[in-house]
Amino acid sequence: MLLLVGLGNPGARYAQTRHNVGFRVVDRVAERAGVVVDRKAFGALVAEANVGGRKVLLVQPQQFMNVSGQAVSSLLGFYKLDRKALVVAHDDMDLPFGRLRLREGGGHGGHNGIRDIQRLCGGNDFPRMRVGVGRPPEGWDPADYVLGSWASSELPLVDTLIDRAADAFEMVVREGFTRAMNTFNLPDSAVATGSTPAQPPLRRSA
Repeated sequence: MLLLVGLGNPGARYAQTRHNVGFRVVDRVAERAGVVVDRKAFGALVAEANVGGRKVLLVQPQQFMNVSGQAVSSLLGFYKLDRKALVVAHDDMDLPFGRLRLREGGGHGGHNGIRDIQRLCGGNDFPRMRVGVGRPPEGWDPADYVLGSWASSELPLVDTLIDRAADAFEMVVREGFTRAMNTFNLPDSAVATGSTPAQPPLRRSA
């Protein structure tokens, strides 16, 4: 079994923010598989799905981004799986908006959700799917940027990017992570670069 873990913050307030793009990737995979991610387990919403003839668990931790590792660690323990069974989808400011990059292991890059998963799961060798949201404009607090809503000009491209991420996960399931990396890490996986971001939120909880 593989676990696709999408990172985000729970609640309607955060649903359309850059920081929640991982949740949206999970929802897109679930939609294609004909399931809804709504069962509560170990501090997460989960759903079992059949993807490419293989059982996968779709996961959205519900205890806020910076404690994402609690749910992930518990689910790995319950299903008796190691970190290599994870694919973690998350936003990444170090990638241009629209770029998708798959990576096996590595550092957390300042991402609090990845940092907590590494801490509680005992290592950084789990696969992840980095979804590029781009850097904030000069003078913006990075936390305000990722917790801000997508600009209206970005929205059509965001939907395309989420579809591409779902395609990539389906290839991971069918053909393995290396094959998916070789396919989706090419330059033409970029959907767009640059846009005018929406206004930041008044408060932040990154």
